[in-house]
Amino acid sequence: MAEYFERGGVRIAYEVEGSGPPVLLLHGFPQTRAMWDAIAPVLAQRFCVVRADLRGYGASSKPDGMEAYSFREMGADMLALMSALGHERFHLVGHDRGARTAHRMALDAGERLSSLTLMDIIPTHLLVTELSPRVATAYYHWFFLAQPNPFPETLIGHDPDYYFESCLLGWGASKIGDFDADQLAAYRAAWRDADTIRGMCNDYRAALAVDVALDAGDLGRRVTCPALVLYGADGAMAQAYDVGATWADRLDDYHAQGIPGGHFFPDTAGVETAAVLMEFIGKTAI
Repeated sequence: MAEYFERGGVRIAYEVEGSGPPVLLLHGFPQTRAMWDAIAPVLAQRFCVVRADLRGYGASSKPDGMEAYSFREMGADMLALMSALGHERFHLVGHDRGARTAHRMALDAGERLSSLTLMDIIPTHLLVTELSPRVATAYYHWFFLAQPNPFPETLIGHDPDYYFESCLLGWGASKIGDFDADQLAAYRAAWRDADTIRGMCNDYRAALAVDVALDAGDLGRRVTCPALVLYGADGAMAQAYDVGATWADRLDDYHAQGIPGGHFFPDTAGVETAAVLMEFIGKTAI
């Protein structure tokens, strides 16, 4: 059952389960906090698990204006939420857009993190500024979704299931049957909403218009807390990059590991993902 926290007029939907050291889980595109359904209960055996919908996604608010969707704003929502829940330090786990938000949180408020887990991303600035034809083809959606409103919203709105399911299946080693039926139903219910489509497009618009410049200003800065970089061993990023090596100049203390599957391995390999997280977070002191 969702609870709600408000920051600056933006309402964030979240759930809490378990007790112990706090862990915050952040989903990616085009999903919701439901992506953690197989993972959160495992972590909740040892930790207080908080999972939230990013602004623009799921049951959270979809504010107006592209600038409202920068990773800095998304991260500020989550830092305020964790403070409101009484967690000044916590473990942070993010996948896809949630991982990009998590990296920005680590740069803006690294003293609050006990550990950082980034799932299936390379640094935003690197991806955009050194774009190869192979990656541009696989990740075309970055530039399609960032087109001015209402172009992508109109096209997607004609058949949201077709478009967003093409995203779920398009980044390596997945078929629709690999996704849990209840989780998939939660994703569909969210992305069929016109405001959610707009919010997700604004997320990608802000990444190019706001976040790349913020990241450029932080080149050379390193995250010092213990970090884990996970990636889909058969996914588009692993095919194009040595994913772990892309973080070598940004993370001081980290380990990189592939998980069977493609980009959406937390959905399709939830048991394996939960086991790796339990081991890593369990070894890291609050």
